[in-house]
Amino acid sequence: MKILTVLLLLPIWAAAENISIRLDNGAFRVTGWSPVSPQGGWGSVLKVYAGDGDVPPMLGSYSVESGSLVFRPRFPLVGGVKTRAVFRIPGAAPVVGVFDSRKAEIAPSTRVQQVYPSTDHLPDNQLKFYLQFSAPMSRGEAWRRIHLLDQTGKPVELPFLEVDQELWDRDYKRLTVLFDPGRIKRGLLPLQEAGPAIEEGKHYTLVIDRDWLDSRGAPLQEGFRKAFEVGPPDRAPVDPEQWRLTAPKAGSRDALVVDFPKPLDWALLSRLLTIPGVRGTTSVDRNETQWRFTPAQDWKAGEYQLEVDTSLEDLAGNRIGRPFDVDTFERVSDRISRQTVSLPFRIGPNQR
Repeated sequence: MKILTVLLLLPIWAAAENISIRLDNGAFRVTGWSPVSPQGGWGSVLKVYAGDGDVPPMLGSYSVESGSLVFRPRFPLVGGVKTRAVFRIPGAAPVVGVFDSRKAEIAPSTRVQQVYPSTDHLPDNQLKFYLQFSAPMSRGEAWRRIHLLDQTGKPVELPFLEVDQELWDRDYKRLTVLFDPGRIKRGLLPLQEAGPAIEEGKHYTLVIDRDWLDSRGAPLQEGFRKAFEVGPPDRAPVDPEQWRLTAPKAGSRDALVVDFPKPLDWALLSRLLTIPGVRGTTSVDRNETQWRFTPAQDWKAGEYQLEVDTSLEDLAGNRIGRPFDVDTFERVSDRISRQTVSLPFRIGPNQR
């Protein structure tokens, strides 16, 4: 058995002398070795690290292409960051490739398209911001590049929930920034000790640094500032009975318009309102107080339903039938256990 083991390892050791790792258009390619899927998966033989020190390996995908093992990072490489690829097989010394990609001069083209809520008047129990960018952004920089200033220009100390796993959408164009819930909900220790992040009657400015790099390693075209004033808290659940629906005429492709008495969550509005059996496109207008649905085909006369998922939220995180912040001494009498509520509307005949 010992002799057999040595014989099996000899070709691997010999092959290791010809193994090389190169960086090819953002992917790491191991050549000079016949890839045989190891028991522990490809990640057990090839790991790639970004930066110096004891850092975890990069996330990405492995494939075998033209007799080479290829690793493609999940996120694009950022110029100026050193990467280290380490290839290990049994019975051979590790093969290490170090790459120091120089930071190319890339013309800035990415910008902050919008920050939601778009209104400049927020409740003092505001729950979140959405930062919408025009192109994919780099990760891991958010808490160095986002600042909240009070009305004197002084930074507010730790207003946001700084989670390590930044809350990006799948395209890395929209970042969700949460205020620290401990400084919003009544009765919690952080609110008692540090106070609220924002206070009624005061003005604040959200600042996004121009130095924030996009996925290509280029800074933003310009920095971004959103000034807003703070009003009283909103602890009222979302109530669809207070919405106003304006139905179009049959035979047209005019939009169904739904007006709300207060702004609602922009991202949730884009996906939690539907009209069963009707295809079309939606838009959110008037500082998130209006939702519009434009059908793909002409409306037909008849009865319809607007279905609303009960997880829809307002700016303070209140949902349909359920406040975000419930005082322990208060009783909430109306709770909706259904996942959706339906609002009927009628498309009348074309009178023209």
